Amino acid sequence: MPPAETNFLKPTPLETIFNRALGLLVVIGLGPKDYYLLEVRGRKSGRLYSTPVSIVEHGEHWYVVAPRGTTQWVRNARSVGRITLRVGSKRDQFDLREVPAPDRALILKSYLARYTKFVQRYFQVQNGAPEAEFAAVADGYPVFELIPAKA
Repeated sequence: MPPAETNFLKPTPLETIFNRALGLLVVIGLGPKDYYLLEVRGRKSGRLYSTPVSIVEHGEHWYVVAPRGTTQWVRNARSVGRITLRVGSKRDQFDLREVPAPDRALILKSYLARYTKFVQRYFQVQNGAPEAEFAAVADGYPVFELIPAKA
């Protein structure tokens, strides 16, 4: 059963430690290619939160996918409408456009193909599945197009 839009797959304690370590590597500029530290302001607290994310390029656009579902960063990003992606000392701000569920299938397919080793366990479909299978579960995986913010 695909995750519902309101569901969130909580990380295990080991995954939490791994994410913190990966975030540290990204901040010092030693993280894997296409990985960034996503920074977003809390929708209630205004506090800055961060989490490592991977970016997928599809066509001429960049996207960030939430394979765990509707996480706190997703809720904050929806509310604020802007995130910062950080690698080392470089920070770039992006406005967000949430991709409607009916338009997510090919982006999700590209994302899973690129990061299978790391995210397959969160997907209800297998890498290489037909587009229709991704369309059937797209509601459970928020996707945002990254639009460079104007100063």
